Amino acid sequence: MALDGIFLSSIVYELRKEILDAKIDKVNQPEKDELLITIRGKKNYKLLISSNSSYPRIHLTEINKANPMQPPMFCMVLRKYLTNGRIKDIYQIHSDRILCIDISNTDELGFDSIYTLIIEIMGRHSNITLVRSRDNKIMDCIKHITPDINSYRTLLPGIDYKYPPESVKLNPFNFKEKEAVSFLEEKNIKLDKNFYFNTFTGISKVLSKDLYLRADQNSDIDLSVLFEELQIFIEAIKNNEYKYVIYYNGSVPLDFYCHELSIYKEYNSKSFTTPWSLLDAFYFEKDKQDRIKSKTQDIEKLISTNLDRCYKKIDILNQVLEEGKEKEDYRIKGELLTANIYSITPGIKKIKLWNYYSENDEYVEIELDTNLSPSENIQKYYKRYNKLKKSETSAKEQLEHTKQEIHYLTSVLNSISNIENYEEIDEIREELIESGYIRFRKNKKKNKPTKPHHFVSSEGADIHVGKNNIQNDNLTLRFAGKNDTWLHTKNIPGSL
Repeated sequence: MALDGIFLSSIVYELRKEILDAKIDKVNQPEKDELLITIRGKKNYKLLISSNSSYPRIHLTEINKANPMQPPMFCMVLRKYLTNGRIKDIYQIHSDRILCIDISNTDELGFDSIYTLIIEIMGRHSNITLVRSRDNKIMDCIKHITPDINSYRTLLPGIDYKYPPESVKLNPFNFKEKEAVSFLEEKNIKLDKNFYFNTFTGISKVLSKDLYLRADQNSDIDLSVLFEELQIFIEAIKNNEYKYVIYYNGSVPLDFYCHELSIYKEYNSKSFTTPWSLLDAFYFEKDKQDRIKSKTQDIEKLISTNLDRCYKKIDILNQVLEEGKEKEDYRIKGELLTANIYSITPGIKKIKLWNYYSENDEYVEIELDTNLSPSENIQKYYKRYNKLKKSETSAKEQLEHTKQEIHYLTSVLNSISNIENYEEIDEIREELIESGYIRFRKNKKKNKPTKPHHFVSSEGADIHVGKNNIQNDNLTLRFAGKNDTWLHTKNIPGSL
């Protein structure tokens, strides 16, 4: 994804236009690595800041998120120092993926202070840190970094803040060609599609490839041509000539940027007027599904384990049923021995008797235990028959129950794939507790029941579709009227 230093500069430009000199009204932390700050300025804004390892970002948003019952410690610290504070400056460090927001507010003693919220957008190293400007002390950070984790710098409350190591690459906004030539010779950088990425800060591999291909189309590749193509691009950025575009591979978002990328010209694209409308459209579903997946991994593992158990059980039960097919053979032999008990000589190993049950008028050879009497041998065959008969009956009952269990677990697994919010996760977890798959744990938090899907047919009829078994039961037993029609697909889990 191309949220590089150049794209971040476009975000800084837009944020300065919208929220500079605005006041911070509320601070919430809906996720362990994400902030949602409500700002009062020209109008009310919501600023989303995420240090998520996969999707770190900062932008205004229109999306609301539910907050936890108990705010995390970092959220409480930010509320203490930033609530009612005024945003005095927003700037980027060395065209890198580090953005700073200076906020003026009063401290604990009532004196005016400047606090800097430093957002580092660096993949798994992303972080959000609140620093007191007058002494460079860390008030707190969303991810605590100890010396064991990072030997270069420590991020903990009460110590001096240290920026990430400065890149040795050149700044694309103010570099000199002589300086660039020396750098290229020193680093032995090749003139290929990664040329810009390896040479300049803030330029992603995607943009580097795009700029290189543009230069290659115009003339033979040499340093002067590459520098000229970069100057044209940087001049457009300095003039705030941004074009926010998402590129799609079919209906799946592929990539985005604040400038048109020729490498994606064969793909479908959609333009946006602001970086935050683009980022909301690109990241919201991806981020939501990733977070939901991480929160449902334990449930999916539990269901998969139980499904594996059920499938193994079915194999065993089918073996029992296969063995049960021999039960009639044992019964017939027992009856033949009973009818001929007086002709059985004690101590013989086998006897050949006429099978009057057979349509072919044939004889059958029956094995005997020499250590047992004729009567005991007869009882042995009857006991084996009764055991197989009972096992077969029990196996049929268990097989039906196991198939129902597989159907139920598959429907729960399907419900997980349709989850849209965390409340639905809690509903499924509650359902599994009631079913005995999860041990009961007292939960003080009572969530409001979520709503099923609602559609309207072409004829204006309301159609309600449950997303999990709890919603299905509620629709069937409480919501539905006597004249409503209930529909269900046989042997197919899920509703959509």
